[in-house]
Amino acid sequence: MTAYLVILVIILFGVAVWQINKVFKLLQSAQPEDSEVASDKDNNTQGYMMLGFVFFIYWILAYCFWKWGNVLLPVAASEHGLEIDQLMLVTMVLIFVVGILTQWLLHYFAFVYRGSKDKKALFYAENHRLEFIWTIIPVIVLAVLIIYGLFTWTDIMSFDDDDDPMVVELYAYQFDWRARYAGVDNTLGEANVRLIEGVNQLGVDVSDPNAQDDKVVTELHLPIGKKVLFKMRSQDVLHSAYMPHFRAQMNCVPGMITQFAYTPNITTKDMRLDEDVIAKVTHINEIRTAKNIELIAKGEEVLEMYDFEFLLLCNKICGSNHFNMQMNIVVETEEEFNAWIAEQATIAETLKK
Repeated sequence: MTAYLVILVIILFGVAVWQINKVFKLLQSAQPEDSEVASDKDNNTQGYMMLGFVFFIYWILAYCFWKWGNVLLPVAASEHGLEIDQLMLVTMVLIFVVGILTQWLLHYFAFVYRGSKDKKALFYAENHRLEFIWTIIPVIVLAVLIIYGLFTWTDIMSFDDDDDPMVVELYAYQFDWRARYAGVDNTLGEANVRLIEGVNQLGVDVSDPNAQDDKVVTELHLPIGKKVLFKMRSQDVLHSAYMPHFRAQMNCVPGMITQFAYTPNITTKDMRLDEDVIAKVTHINEIRTAKNIELIAKGEEVLEMYDFEFLLLCNKICGSNHFNMQMNIVVETEEEFNAWIAEQATIAETLKK
């Protein structure tokens, strides 16, 4: 009952304020007809504010580059990554140049042509030449960018059988990854989610001869300089296999197989020696060290020190634990890879256990 009374009092108070406001308006003296028209002083104020705002935009842009320019991705770790970075650079330079120019024209014109009682606005019905210019130029620029992007994408996605890529399956499920290597025959065995049972987490058809030498692992290892063809599947919802250091991303769609191929060109050990990576690792560990001091004082478990790893992430919001859906990627020499893969059990060996 008290709650209803409180609500009623609030409503009555609002009505009273509204009525009082109406009374004050009635008591005010009549305003001239042009009281709502901006004066020269108002126009000058708005004009200078527009001019000041464009300089503020330029300042905040420069500050963001200075403050957070170091959070960009490190050097690309795949052969096609250079093409992706070049495409991104061309696109961003064009966007920033056009943006800076158009922002200046917008705010400068608002300042120069601000309203004045001594000036009369010119009614300009149409100008076909101007309309053609500001239509055809963006069309040409966008067409060039799109064609450039299509050629880059085609160059990345197309490869010949002569390349003899190593076939690896990336299997996504809430909320983890599994990788399946095709084995000596370099041919993945058939798989279906309906066959998932017990240790057969990927639903591999164990009756398929090509599946006998397949190997399922929880950490992805890749040999440097070897093209890898990834076949991607999803068990439940839409995921996205995102490998930022390799400039690679492809959706994992339930009920179908998608693919992406690239050639790693930097090992994990060499990437850890990169100056930018060293600086990033040092900064993260400084933060964790400071945090661990607080955790020790509270008697809680401390954080492990960070060491750089290539990562496979999910770039789709696939559920409550999406943030933790990741798998380490180790790029190593062919000799190191061969030694590691030889230690992994095949599906046939796993099912016998």
